[in-house]
Amino acid sequence: MADIKFEINDKLGVISESPKGWTKELNLISWNGKQAKYDLRDWAPEHEKMGKGVTLSAEELKSLKKILNNMDL
Repeated sequence: MADIKFEINDKLGVISESPKGWTKELNLISWNGKQAKYDLRDWAPEHEKMGKGVTLSAEELKSLKKILNNMDL
């Protein structure tokens, strides 16, 4: 399996933190040298490990924001 290369261009925010120190974060990340996308996933404390996540383009993030704004939370 090929190595996955990533660069966190912008740390946008931490949504939650587990008792073991893993954080659920929204970041702007470039994967394998491609254009950066918005990324929501769990990260180990030093970003040495990651969980499964979701990447979103700017348009997809705008659509998600619209949906969330219309929810009664």
